[in-house]
Amino acid sequence: MTEQELIELCSIGESTTVQYKLDFTTPKQIAEELVAFANTRGGFIVFGAEDKTGKMVGLTYEQVQFLSRELGNTANDQVRPVIYLDTETVKHNNLLFLVTYVKSGTYKPYKDLAGNIWVKQGADKRRVTENAEIRRLLQNSHQYQVDTDGVDGTSEDDIDTKALDAYFKNVYQKRADEFNIPYKNVLRNAHITDDLGRLTIAGTMYFAKDPQQFLPQHCIKAVWYVGNEIGGTEYRDSRDINGTIPEMYDEALRWIKSCLKRPQNGQSFNSIGQLEVPEIVLEELLQNALVHLDLLKPAAIRLLVFDNRIEIINPGCLPDGQTIDEILLGNSNPRNILLAQFGSHTMPYRGLGSGIPRVVATKCDVDFIDRPDGNQFIARIWLTDQKNEITTQKDLDTLDSTTQKKETTVRKPLNTTQKRILEYLKDCPKATRIEIADALGDITESGVKFNIGLLQQHGYLRRRNGRKDGHWEIIE
Repeated sequence: MTEQELIELCSIGESTTVQYKLDFTTPKQIAEELVAFANTRGGFIVFGAEDKTGKMVGLTYEQVQFLSRELGNTANDQVRPVIYLDTETVKHNNLLFLVTYVKSGTYKPYKDLAGNIWVKQGADKRRVTENAEIRRLLQNSHQYQVDTDGVDGTSEDDIDTKALDAYFKNVYQKRADEFNIPYKNVLRNAHITDDLGRLTIAGTMYFAKDPQQFLPQHCIKAVWYVGNEIGGTEYRDSRDINGTIPEMYDEALRWIKSCLKRPQNGQSFNSIGQLEVPEIVLEELLQNALVHLDLLKPAAIRLLVFDNRIEIINPGCLPDGQTIDEILLGNSNPRNILLAQFGSHTMPYRGLGSGIPRVVATKCDVDFIDRPDGNQFIARIWLTDQKNEITTQKDLDTLDSTTQKKETTVRKPLNTTQKRILEYLKDCPKATRIEIADALGDITESGVKFNIGLLQQHGYLRRRNGRKDGHWEIIE
């Protein structure tokens, strides 16, 4: 970290990922902070900066040595499992500052020696006591697979044998009852049933005769609005789409295609016209929503069609540590491994992380919006150039009134580095982080990444499409 990056870090204020401390307090208190960062999204602790304000006071050489030693001991002795820290000493005005980076943990939930689980909540932290939240931490670290849970009240009698036989013939070239082991064992080994003979969540959502009888929240609520406001009182069509995941996928795809126009686009008069959104975009985004939803959040997928856009609102933000940039590059981190496995044999879904890059390759105008605070992920497909008319705060608030966190909030003032980054991107919207760092001269690539993240977070900047063909768009 450079001196300038340290100054920027101390100027932005405490948040979910940044905290200031004048000095080491007690091992117990520091352990709580480390646990909270590791259980959330990770972040920086700047020692030598005044709590809350970030005023740069500095440390002596002896203080830095003491802090480094105590931090290592605390992470090793006071946290379970052990946390490994990255620390760096940065100099400013002949004063020293110790910057500690805590990564988002791989083996959540992390605990202090008393067994308390802490997570970040804004600039503060809170103790986790609810079982559902502990299950989510385990899910995020892939130590708990929700879709293998059994569903009370179900049994193999609830299985649609036609759908089951089609799956087994596709995967194993024979029916489930044609193996040389008991039928019950076949179902259990395939994770369609659990040890108690109940259908698993994945088994219910793919092979039950009536999945919504047992899991009523797992459906698609589809509305075709008149106009462009989600608060509108008129709609052209509204329905609940039920069934297994493949059935919901097929019906949702048919329904959404029926809502869209098919302009001639230079084809002959006898042509049925070209769908105004490439079909592959609808296929990939619908499948992603059905396979990657958060099963711990009892909410339906929402499929909303407006005059100027389509929104697919998924209950479940990106898993911890994954970013929109990563999914644009095809990096896969499936939340529901069993749903993905069944999907790869019953739908066009491949499960390789290639769906979003295929969407981007169509050049269709799609926004991907991650909402960790509201635990939602939104795919917004623009249909017309009316997008450019949605510029006022009121319009944006109406557009995102379905989420707990708006796309545009009260903007924080820009610092000098951020202003320079925006000025450079006005002239070079396709610039990479390395090119920006080289052009500015006094900031590293990681510093550019950090500041771009803040510019996106506070509504100054957004990314259009992927790294290869995408560009930066400045939000005036």
